[in-house]
Amino acid sequence: MTAPAAQLPALIQRATELASTGKRELLGIAGAPGAGKSTLAAQLVAALGPQRAVLVPMDGFHLANAVLIERGIRNIKGAIETFDDAGYANLLERIKKQQPSETIYSPYFDRDLEEPIAGAIPVYAHVPLIITEGNYLLSDTGWWSKARAALTESWYLEPNEDTRRQRLIYRHIAHGKTEDQARHWALGSDEQNAKIIHATADRADRIIRISSAS
Repeated sequence: MTAPAAQLPALIQRATELASTGKRELLGIAGAPGAGKSTLAAQLVAALGPQRAVLVPMDGFHLANAVLIERGIRNIKGAIETFDDAGYANLLERIKKQQPSETIYSPYFDRDLEEPIAGAIPVYAHVPLIITEGNYLLSDTGWWSKARAALTESWYLEPNEDTRRQRLIYRHIAHGKTEDQARHWALGSDEQNAKIIHATADRADRIIRISSAS
């Protein structure tokens, strides 16, 4: 499930169309944890090249671990309330209205450190397509609806659920968790988040269904 292989050429074509309108466009890719959002986003950026597309991930707006600990919610990191939704929405709105002489810097989430890194991704005014991906792009609580309003188009990834969960477990292990810890997190907190995210799928402009063989 590293990519929706059969559908990828059509998705690249659509991203190319968005990058060719002559104005700034924002494409959002939503889906549950482990759906393959970051992989697809990276494939699109690679296909279009850095002069036509840049990736601005929602994960850069994770609240810092110190803040989560202070609020008593470190154990549910990744839940919708553990993100700076206002910061994310305001960044997308600023990117949408970017001035020709302006460079905007987006944060990035370092999975090894488990912390966001400020100012890590430069967004240049000449790049026509900004791709953003994350769990809660289609949510309508808090500031998320403002983030959605900044998007030109939104896609929702819907993979085989067993494959998605297994991929998520492998990812947690790769970033330092034991197998038991990884299963507990993927089938606990992550699964609760997935249910919330699945309920937003019908708000997407396009639903991309991915078979386990993709």
